[in-house]
Amino acid sequence: MDNMSTINDTLSTYLQDIPEKFRARIINEYTKIKLRYRKADFDASGLSCGKFCEECLRFLQHYLTGVHTGFRDELKNFHLEVAKLEKVDKSTGNDSLRIIIPRALAFLYTLRNKRNIGHSGGDVEANQIDSLTINRVSDWIMCELIRIFHKKSLEEAQQIIDLISSRNIPDVWEVNGKKRVLLSNLSAKEKTLLLCYSHNEQGVFFEELIEWIEYRNTSDFRSKVLKPLHKEGLIEFDTELNLILLSPKGDKEVEDRILQNRN
Repeated sequence: MDNMSTINDTLSTYLQDIPEKFRARIINEYTKIKLRYRKADFDASGLSCGKFCEECLRFLQHYLTGVHTGFRDELKNFHLEVAKLEKVDKSTGNDSLRIIIPRALAFLYTLRNKRNIGHSGGDVEANQIDSLTINRVSDWIMCELIRIFHKKSLEEAQQIIDLISSRNIPDVWEVNGKKRVLLSNLSAKEKTLLLCYSHNEQGVFFEELIEWIEYRNTSDFRSKVLKPLHKEGLIEFDTELNLILLSPKGDKEVEDRILQNRN
């Protein structure tokens, strides 16, 4: 299974009007943000954020002015370069390309540099929420690029990004707002892990999960499925919120064993 190459190919199709030398770099850093956030690697996510911002800025420089900072050259003053784009004549590009996207990039760049994502310090650990913000704002920037360069509405672009952001697993079928595991040889524990893997980073609520698996005994599902998985460190079962989240260990279990050994 090569989810990253599938994501890259999909994005490349929708951003084909962006020159390949910029497109490939933008997509590469964007997919790294998504992957590293999902694996809770917040420091690496922040590093990818900085590179994503720089590659997007270089493309906007090229598109709006015809020249750009070299790929090997340092962007010494990111915010000054953003300010320059805002002064470009309106006829060269719409407000989103000249103002809104650059300001979003400046926000991400500041967040990465000033909040020390991935490093301890301060009274409250902000790495996770900062990384989530990077994740969401980078989604929006990609939506805007798809909307503009593939002539899609914002809603259509968001659907594309949502599809890309979710895990497209052929063994999980989504129908009428529900998910079904198509493999018949998996245990309830394995189905639980696979469904959590196929969902998003916010986790799955207990009521959804038991309905998707069609497990009849609620008490048994808690005691025989969720609690053992929690004890093994494969999931986090928040009993107050009734929320199940896949851990990095559970993520690896799905990728290295369940998906690799499916028949």
